[in-house]
Amino acid sequence: MKLPIIAYGDPVLRQKAKEIDEDYPELDSLIANMFETMYAASGVGIAAPQIGKSIRLFVIDASPYEEDEPQLKDFKKVFINPIIVQEDGEKWASSEGCLSIPDIREDVYRLPTLTINYLDENWEEHEETFDGLAARIIQHEYDHIEGKLFTDRITPLRKALLKSKLDAIAKGKVNVDYKMKFPVLKRKKRF
Repeated sequence: MKLPIIAYGDPVLRQKAKEIDEDYPELDSLIANMFETMYAASGVGIAAPQIGKSIRLFVIDASPYEEDEPQLKDFKKVFINPIIVQEDGEKWASSEGCLSIPDIREDVYRLPTLTINYLDENWEEHEETFDGLAARIIQHEYDHIEGKLFTDRITPLRKALLKSKLDAIAKGKVNVDYKMKFPVLKRKKRF
């Protein structure tokens, strides 16, 4: 089932997500729905806060980038309760976008290599090292479960220049070809 993607400005995107355990209700369905939602929006990753759930879960399918990095051919993973153990290398810039912030792309600097500990959908523990685009996608989704957005990683000047676009997204003034849920706008009281 395709779920609505939470838009910039919603408080759930700013919360540090909570860990879950094996008893989390209907987790298999949630994971399947997250993949379906991500594919419908032409994304390569989606985190639970982006569908309104403040839990430490994200899914990735980086196979669209296999032409750039052949090792991403079948790179489809589920990350439950992940913890980045280490990040290494010299920061490099690459253009990033976000399903919760449509129509905005910015260069974001990230370290090229990371080691992450996580549980997969079968509750098996892994500690793996990733680099390149795989690391970048994981870092981006990991930021979501930490209550951060890629716009937090750009310069204050760039963010100021994007303010009107970000405000428009929060107000629902954006055209996308996938379902989104926008923050509830508080109306000013008139006296």
